[in-house]
Amino acid sequence: MTDTTTSDLVNPPSDNRNVSIIALSIIAIGIGVVTGIGAIVLRYLISVIHDFFFLGIFSFDYDANIPTPPAPYGPLVILAPVVGGAIVLWLVRRFAPEAKGHGVPEVMDAIYYRGGHIRPQVVLVKSLASALSIGSGASVGREGPIIQIGSGIGSVLGRMFRLRSWQVITMVAAGAGAGIAATFNTPLGAVLFAVELMLPEFSARTLLPVVLATGTATYVGRAAFGIEPAFLVAAHNRPDVFVPLSVDMLPLYVIFGLLAGVAAWLFVKVLYRTEDLFDGWKANPYLKNALGMLSLGILFYVLLLTTGQYHTESVGYATIEAVLTGQLAAPGFLLLLFVLKMIATSVSLGAGASGGVFSPSLFLGAMLGGAFGGALDLMFPHLGFHSVTFALIGMAGIVGASTGAAITSIMMLFEMTGDYTITVAAIIAVVCAVGVRRWLSEDDIYTTKLSRRGHHIPRESRSHSFSIRRIRELMMPAVAVLEKSDLGSSGVVDTELGAERVYAVVTEGRHVVGIVRVHPEDPTKRHGPIIAPVGYAQESSFLQSAMTLMADRDHAALLVLPEKAMPRAENVIGVLTRDAIAASVLRDYRS
Repeated sequence: MTDTTTSDLVNPPSDNRNVSIIALSIIAIGIGVVTGIGAIVLRYLISVIHDFFFLGIFSFDYDANIPTPPAPYGPLVILAPVVGGAIVLWLVRRFAPEAKGHGVPEVMDAIYYRGGHIRPQVVLVKSLASALSIGSGASVGREGPIIQIGSGIGSVLGRMFRLRSWQVITMVAAGAGAGIAATFNTPLGAVLFAVELMLPEFSARTLLPVVLATGTATYVGRAAFGIEPAFLVAAHNRPDVFVPLSVDMLPLYVIFGLLAGVAAWLFVKVLYRTEDLFDGWKANPYLKNALGMLSLGILFYVLLLTTGQYHTESVGYATIEAVLTGQLAAPGFLLLLFVLKMIATSVSLGAGASGGVFSPSLFLGAMLGGAFGGALDLMFPHLGFHSVTFALIGMAGIVGASTGAAITSIMMLFEMTGDYTITVAAIIAVVCAVGVRRWLSEDDIYTTKLSRRGHHIPRESRSHSFSIRRIRELMMPAVAVLEKSDLGSSGVVDTELGAERVYAVVTEGRHVVGIVRVHPEDPTKRHGPIIAPVGYAQESSFLQSAMTLMADRDHAALLVLPEKAMPRAENVIGVLTRDAIAASVLRDYRS
């Protein structure tokens, strides 16, 4: 190894994939713009397909919060999801199998197991497949697709600019947050979503690109869809037990939170049991898909005939809106819709639809909460309980418990509804719901899919002190400088040197070739094998910078220098090895 210059010692050069935080921020803004446009295209594509399948017209005008009128071709509408499902299945099987399902687990898998690599064709296939699934009536949401689409855009741009692995992963998370922000008009919730579920590292260098991407995508989305929240909430008089908050009502939120946690766990179990049922069914994939989608068509057509609304088709926002505006409040009917939507979503994804589970989770939460609040109103009419209050809490509870994103669910609830009056109640319910779901099952609706592959996704975030230790605290002394030609002819005299040995620097002429373990009393007689390659570091540097340097250049060890010393063999005072770093990390975990 050649001597390192002083400038390289202070500011070690990066490989050709490294970019500054400014350049990274510019790329993140570009991701926000492209993802925002992608969200707009996806929404309009869903509109065109939905209007064609359900109204028989070509139009971009479709508001999911308004009930779809009855189809002009009567009972033949039950074939809409069948036709759409067949096309989706062909697209997914032919071009991008990872576009099947709700998408978020594939993004998490790419982040933790594939260095952020998402194939470019996933963006296009996911857009078409999800638009077809949602537009033709499958009971799935549009947030999963736009997350996968935004993440794919981030991955493609990150690799196009030859970013380092952590930077590509940051761009993937930024794309996911941008997709959420543009779709739901929830910039804060989108940032928290990326932080809670996507980013392996939470720091200024990762948070800044995510914030820029989500903020940019929010403005792009608002340019097309306006600044109104995703749902309108009816103005209603809340009882005094809610405002101001009464301590004796806290157990009520706890009880509902426990109920929501069980409901979220049940949703996860039913979803994956249904997928297992379809996967284990030894039949033609297109036949399985057709039968599953036909059952969806029959279900929402029966609901249309009996209630005047499709309810379980597509994202279900119209039904959620009806609950939040007080139009639907009958507890029994809301519980029925809860069960039917759970089954419809499970069958949709099990049969091969492409779409998310976030919107179905909102639906389930609104139905469960509305039923709970409606039941309380029937039992205690003099207290003034209202179904809307618990519907809002239920939306946050089911989403938080099923996805594991507790803080995200609370923040997104506020941004999607504009209602901040039930903050404490929502927090209590969500925390209880997440706790119950985790007690019943460690994995959430996203990580369950990955755990079945043997891919564990960490859910804890912990800071460790080893990264801020100084190198001088961990180095072993360097006791000599040996010429390579003076070593034994085999290069190794004794590899069993014991823990009391220290290190000598090995040179070949003016060049350092590595280090060897030696006995401090006589380094020339007994030594271990040459350890190489090696680099330089200053004794006052933090361990984190040493680890970064060793990882970037694949150094087996670092030669430690005093402050302002030139990087020469005779100036080396110590050696930092990978074993010493590993021991420091293990001590920190043990403590």
